[in-house]
Amino acid sequence: MDVKISPEHHPSPTPSRAIHGFALYVTTYILLGSYALWAIIPDQWLTEIGLSYRPQKYWAVAIPIYVCVSFVLFITSYVAVNLHNTPPLNSIHTIKDEFTRLGPKSNSQDIPPPYDIPIQIVNKRYYSN
Repeated sequence: MDVKISPEHHPSPTPSRAIHGFALYVTTYILLGSYALWAIIPDQWLTEIGLSYRPQKYWAVAIPIYVCVSFVLFITSYVAVNLHNTPPLNSIHTIKDEFTRLGPKSNSQDIPPPYDIPIQIVNKRYYSN
């Protein structure tokens, strides 16, 4: 029987990943530089050098604002959905639900697996003298 072992994954870049990463790095800076130049240079100068077909300067401000607002709305809706789906504090589902794992029945000296402690035991431990 021939067992094939997959190669170990490691974070160091392979030559192809390094080349792609460098190309993405350079492309990102070129795009950022051209965006900044387009946003800063007056329209008259851009027309004089032959760039007549370009978006309005409005989009130089609008796109970053749209991205920031979308990010804030995404985080806000994520928190709101999680708060909506969380049961209230006086609900029995905060104590026990279908994912509850009860403790082992045996009293062996082995270390038990992780489990949920029933609320009766917790109350007895905390509130009994």
